Amino acid sequence: MSHVQQAIEYARANYERFVQELSQFVAIPSVSTDEEYNDKTLQAAHWAAEHLRKIGVEHVAVMDTGGHPIVAGDYIKKPGAPTVLIYGHYDVQPVDPIELWETPPFEATLKGDYMFARGTSDMKGQVMATLNAVEAVMKTGEFPVNLKFLLEGEEEVGSRNMELFLQKYAEQFKADFCLNPDAGAISADEPTITFGLRGLAYFEVHVWGPSQDLHSGLFGGTVHNPAQALAELIAGMHDQNGTVTLPGFYDSVRAVTEQERAATAKLPTTPESYIEQTGAPALWGEKEYTPALRVSARPTLEVNGILSGWTGAGAKTVLPARAMAKISCRLVPDQDPEEVHRQMVKYMESHAPKTIQWEVKALHGSPWAITDVNTKGVRALDAAMQSVWGKAPLYRREGGSIGVVAMLQSICGVESGLVGGGLPDDNIHSPNERMHLPTWRKNMDAFIHFFFNMN
Repeated sequence: MSHVQQAIEYARANYERFVQELSQFVAIPSVSTDEEYNDKTLQAAHWAAEHLRKIGVEHVAVMDTGGHPIVAGDYIKKPGAPTVLIYGHYDVQPVDPIELWETPPFEATLKGDYMFARGTSDMKGQVMATLNAVEAVMKTGEFPVNLKFLLEGEEEVGSRNMELFLQKYAEQFKADFCLNPDAGAISADEPTITFGLRGLAYFEVHVWGPSQDLHSGLFGGTVHNPAQALAELIAGMHDQNGTVTLPGFYDSVRAVTEQERAATAKLPTTPESYIEQTGAPALWGEKEYTPALRVSARPTLEVNGILSGWTGAGAKTVLPARAMAKISCRLVPDQDPEEVHRQMVKYMESHAPKTIQWEVKALHGSPWAITDVNTKGVRALDAAMQSVWGKAPLYRREGGSIGVVAMLQSICGVESGLVGGGLPDDNIHSPNERMHLPTWRKNMDAFIHFFFNMN
């Protein structure tokens, strides 16, 4: 029996333990966006570090970043062989609204082919699939490549300390290729390699008028309501076609090529599939682009949340003093988060009425990234997926943002292969997040093949 097959048999024999270990990992509420969970996020870092040590990784360290730490380690046993950097993140999104969860969000619940819990798909499940593959290869023979590990706790807050960290430790994390399982697949039957990611610019827009909340009967109609003013400003950020109206927003956007249109047209995503996945009554957006292009190759502006006035039970007739909206822009080549911040400020300067005051706060941003699909690492992933699924993977640009990909490119010179077992209906960032276990198992097998293909 070949080493590859021995490793796959090891993974299958230890599957139940792997499920139990993932259940332990997702039970730690490592919500990086909320300071209340700082201790739990640190606990998740130490859990990941201890797991690395347990499977045989060396020089494991929990490294300070000024925020949530990086978990690092290596396994350098083969001089002259390629080095693969394995990336992952152990932090998760908040669970709100908690009342919509059908199972406890930090208690792994198995239902049929799925495990439900926050972090199962994004991305503790993907981290563990990779580490399980590493363990299976380590325990059954000589590892075919050298390994480095970079597990962060701030991906869900824009990897805000990653750039300075990598600049300081660039040599430590240089590698021939980065395996990043923080992307997903188009479907359980369609293995997928993601070669492009959108960037992100995230803002809070604050509007205020009177010094305090006012009685709407005594002052309504004579004091401009900040909630209304903010709603009108937000409404003006798109035209009737769904095109963003911030001044200069599209000036640096690369045009979608005919080749890219043709490649995207081969994907099995259709307008009907988006409606089925989302439950929306109809789709919306720039009519000159297909839905698949709108969510991958075109920039967007989305309202993530609005807060103002009285939102409790019953009636309270106030004219609120303040209103706030959280707004994210997904960016494409060659947009820059800082420039988009300036464009947002210019929009407010041109459109905000004199009856209010306002401020735009830039919370965080991350750059877009494009991976060279001709690298040895991508070819190794392609062959690995064909070995497991029996078909060639699809290639796509992803609508989400993973800031570390561009940082590894620019600081460490490392290209990333973006794969993973996350599926479009996994409810990531939403209640009832889940992971499809059969796809999880296939990805373990594919990662095992990948390591041997890289040698």
